[in-house]
Amino acid sequence: MTTRVELRPDRLRADREQPLAVARLGQVGYLDAWELQRRLVEARRGAGGRDVLLLLEHPAVYTLGKRTDRAHLLYDDATRQRHGIELVEVDRGGDITYHGPGQLVGYPIIQLASIRGVVDYVRALEEVLIVALGRFGLTGQRSQGYTGVWVGDEKIAAIGVRVASGGITSHGFALNVAPRMADFAGIVPCGIADRGVCSLASLGVEVSVDEVADAVEAAAAQVLDATLEPVRLADLDRRMEPTS
Repeated sequence: MTTRVELRPDRLRADREQPLAVARLGQVGYLDAWELQRRLVEARRGAGGRDVLLLLEHPAVYTLGKRTDRAHLLYDDATRQRHGIELVEVDRGGDITYHGPGQLVGYPIIQLASIRGVVDYVRALEEVLIVALGRFGLTGQRSQGYTGVWVGDEKIAAIGVRVASGGITSHGFALNVAPRMADFAGIVPCGIADRGVCSLASLGVEVSVDEVADAVEAAAAQVLDATLEPVRLADLDRRMEPTS
């Protein structure tokens, strides 16, 4: 495992003086959330766009990144359907991952200060999750040669991002709070065959996704040196119905 890295918040967000909008969306279908991200990326390129962090959960789904080895998908179509797990190919980096209820997913739509800051941005996402886990007494760590956050030899959070033209990010992280861990048996998570996967619940920490979202928001404010502004979905995308 590796130690923490030094981060420079001033090198991350291009508009770091502006608040970071945070929208909690509840459970959203993967394809719906992906389309929302695309619209927010386009809006961010315009004069009225802004940085936003989407926090949500997905129904059960396996997602294949651009570098996925199809051999890492272990369930055939019939088995996936029996378990109620969707399959989607996406435009982020990384290998195959699982999303499902009980997992906190975060999608930051942020304009980076420099396209050269992509590695720093990924390290910053790791740091947000490490700080958030610390609030529940867990020591999250980086692992040399891998992206994400680990507790011991088990991965508790996966990270896969896309950076579009203009240095605008999408996709993001998935933190295992209390998902259905058996669903990970249908894949080689992130293409890493010799290590396991864990969750806060499997480590004996019984907290809700909302409580973990609170911790992630506080950690994001700290790590990104940002003021947070809660917003509704309707404030970000007028073509979709607002959440309650």
